[in-house]
Amino acid sequence: MSSKYFIGLDGGGTKTKCVVTDYELNPLYSCEGGQSNFLIIGTQRVASTILSLILSALNYLKISSEDVESILIGTTGAGRKDDAEKLKNDFMTYAKVEGYSFKSFIVESDARIALEGAFSGKEGCLLIVGTGSIIIAKDNFNKIYRAGGYGRLIGDEGSGYTLGRKGLNLVAKEYDGRGGKTLLTEMLSRDFGITSASELITQVYRNNFDIASFAPKVIEAAQMGDALSKKVLDEESDELILHVKSMLKIMNKEEMKLCLTGSVISTENYYSNLFKDKLKKTLQKVEIVKAENQPAMGAAIMAKNLAQTN
Repeated sequence: MSSKYFIGLDGGGTKTKCVVTDYELNPLYSCEGGQSNFLIIGTQRVASTILSLILSALNYLKISSEDVESILIGTTGAGRKDDAEKLKNDFMTYAKVEGYSFKSFIVESDARIALEGAFSGKEGCLLIVGTGSIIIAKDNFNKIYRAGGYGRLIGDEGSGYTLGRKGLNLVAKEYDGRGGKTLLTEMLSRDFGITSASELITQVYRNNFDIASFAPKVIEAAQMGDALSKKVLDEESDELILHVKSMLKIMNKEEMKLCLTGSVISTENYYSNLFKDKLKKTLQKVEIVKAENQPAMGAAIMAKNLAQTN
C-alpha cells in the first residue's frame, strides 16, 4: 500500500462519518462517531470526536499520524471562515496535547464536501434541501458558485423549515377562523399532541418546537389532497426552481448536471416529484443525476486535491 493516506470526515448534527483512502483514493476503512456541530456543542467535544475517529482508523490500518498526508472535515457551521479557522486551531491544539501531530487539517462546509463527493471532484451542481436550502456548483476551472443558504430568518426557501413554518401557519389560521380547513390541524393534534392556539404558541416559542419536523406532514397532507398544503408545496417548489435558474445565470450556462440531496428533496415523495416535473418542463437541459460518492469520500477527494495544489 501507498505510504500516503487521506482522511475525509463528514461532520453532521447527529453523527460524524470518517473514511480513509490511499493515495489513489481507494477507500480502506470507514467508521462513525458523535456529532460535529461545533457551534452548538463546542470545539472541544468535536475535536475529541474527530481525534477518536482518526485514531480508530490509524489503529486499524496500523499506520502512524505521519503517514497521513492530509485530513479534511466538512461540517455544519463551517461556512464562515472565522468559525472554520477556530475549529482547525482548536483541533490541532487538542491533538497536540493528546500527543499527536498532523501535517494538514482542513475545515470546510458540509455543502462543499457533498458537492465534491457527488461529482468525484469534477464539474457539477448540487441542490441541498433539508432543514435549510442552498445550491452550490463547481465549474471546470474549480471555481465555486452558490445561491441561497441565507438561513431561516431571511432565506431557506423551499426547505423543510419553510414548509413546516407555512404548515403551522395554516393550522394557526384555521384555529382563528382566518383560513380554510386543512388536514394539518388533525395531524398536529394526532402526531404532536397540539390541539389549540395556546398550546401551539407555547410549543413554538417556549419549548423550541422543531418546526422542520412538521414538513413531512405538509407533504403527506398534499399527497392526501389537502388543497392548502398543495398550494404551499407549489409555491416552495417554484422557489427551488428559482435556485436552479439563478445558478444557470450565475455560471452563464444553459445545461447542467444536477444532484439532489437533503431529507426533503432526495427521497421519493409528492414534493420532490412536483419539483422534478417542473424542472423537466421549464429547464429541459438540466439533467438530474445520482451522487457518485458520499460526502465523507468527497472530503477525502478534496483533501488530496488541496494537498496537490499547496
